Amino acid sequence: MTEVTDLLDAGERLDLEGLRALQLERLRTSLRHAYDNVPFYRESFDKAGIRPEDCASLADLARFPFTTKADLRENYPYGMFAVPQDRIRRLHASSGTTGRPTVVGYTDGDLSLWADMVARSIRAAGGRPGDKVHVAYGYGLFTGGLGAHYGAERLGCTVIPASGGMTARQVQLIQDLKPEIIMVTPSYMLTLLDEFERQGVDPRGTSLRVGIFGAEPWTEQMRREIEERFAIDAVDIYGLSEVIGPGVAQECVETKDGLHVWEDHFFPEIVDPLTGEPVPDGEEGELVFTSLTKEAMPIIRYRTRDLTRLLPGTARVFRRMEKITGRSDDMVILRGVNLFPTQVEEIVLRTPGVAPHFQLRLSREGRMDALTVRAEARPDASPQARDAAARSIAAAVKDGIGVSVTVEIVEPESLERSVGKIRRIVDLRPKQ
Repeated sequence: MTEVTDLLDAGERLDLEGLRALQLERLRTSLRHAYDNVPFYRESFDKAGIRPEDCASLADLARFPFTTKADLRENYPYGMFAVPQDRIRRLHASSGTTGRPTVVGYTDGDLSLWADMVARSIRAAGGRPGDKVHVAYGYGLFTGGLGAHYGAERLGCTVIPASGGMTARQVQLIQDLKPEIIMVTPSYMLTLLDEFERQGVDPRGTSLRVGIFGAEPWTEQMRREIEERFAIDAVDIYGLSEVIGPGVAQECVETKDGLHVWEDHFFPEIVDPLTGEPVPDGEEGELVFTSLTKEAMPIIRYRTRDLTRLLPGTARVFRRMEKITGRSDDMVILRGVNLFPTQVEEIVLRTPGVAPHFQLRLSREGRMDALTVRAEARPDASPQARDAAARSIAAAVKDGIGVSVTVEIVEPESLERSVGKIRRIVDLRPKQ
């Protein structure tokens, strides 16, 4: 049998010393590329009094200014591009639900790199050439569908481009075409689970053996539920369009101990989300990325707003990032207490009688903010079980997080579903 180590590419075979030397060489090149070709970076570096040649070590990166989503929006649509328009082969964009969308571009080289990184990720998740991959991420401007698609093809897999939606049809395709791997958001995987059970089909009896889940935070409880009820290995993939798309980091199926960042192409830092100062590996903070090899749109110290920490590598030489615990801009401060949707998710997942679908609704009662947790009942839950679940969730939030909330148990499938990123927070408070 072929060992996993026999399948690693050249980047994965680097030792730590070789990796650090390669990173510094590529970092200096990327800083120069950004400075010479993107007016935003030239102005930003000059204002900070630093130039690309001042980067003599990896630690010097901390002297360079950050890039934020606001910067990308202010330079909409093409102001962050570093190559002429005739070298751009594809455009992707964020949804733009909170403002202008962020547009990203790819050269031929970028598309090839992206396919390589997703192929590396699928292989680390346990995929192999010849496997059939059911891609249920949305296709289009969202990077998930096409990123997964071309990466699976690069690995030598057969792609089933199901995209999102038409849940009943997805279940039928999985039964008929017998894929070994599914790539989808974890929340939509649970929607598929509900549909399997609605159709009276045992989800443990499918051909699936690996699920690669990304595009939103998910918890260890959700992993356990998916693995137990589908009889598959559930692993995490990480990416964001501003950096390249899915395939920036991947959890290895043999360890499932966090996501190895593909550091030969994407350099990670953790900073204090309030001060912006770097924190040591092992401490939690905000994840920041610098691209090392991107051509069309190099990104320097991009503040992702995702909260995690960096740890030493295990299955690979690259450092690991823990599963995302939340986002600094998704944190709810309720009567002085910091609360993240993932904390509520853990409580919902362990509560009998409710499905793993919930939403947080912020409102204002008089001068005080209030939070309502809306969770879907399981189809077989009795009125008594629903009442008990509401009391249990409210008590667990009070005991575990320290705030009082209202809990509403709503009908099955009544909360809005998303095939991309689920909307966990609805803010109904009046604008200031």
